[in-house]
Amino acid sequence: MTEDMLRTVLDTIGVSTDPEGWLRLPEGQLLTLYTAHDGVSLNIAKVESLRIAHGVIRARSNKGESFFVAREDLFAVSLDGGTKVSAGRKAGFLG
Repeated sequence: MTEDMLRTVLDTIGVSTDPEGWLRLPEGQLLTLYTAHDGVSLNIAKVESLRIAHGVIRARSNKGESFFVAREDLFAVSLDGGTKVSAGRKAGFLG
């Protein structure tokens, strides 16, 4: 994914830049980044903020984990519903 493509995705989602320079998603939304290099894939889920510099994406999860990946290894991004839990039955339980 080119940097222009990634910027278009982030602009569409409505990210904002905080005072520390992190690109932050709107409240309640999370990203999953899909990366691959030499046939090995890595999915980075529940990303709440990003930094992009010198071809490196630093992704921070909602649990405080940090991931560093090369921008050219990124091939897709998905927008997750966020942290809200929907009401209803959980799998495996009756009643």
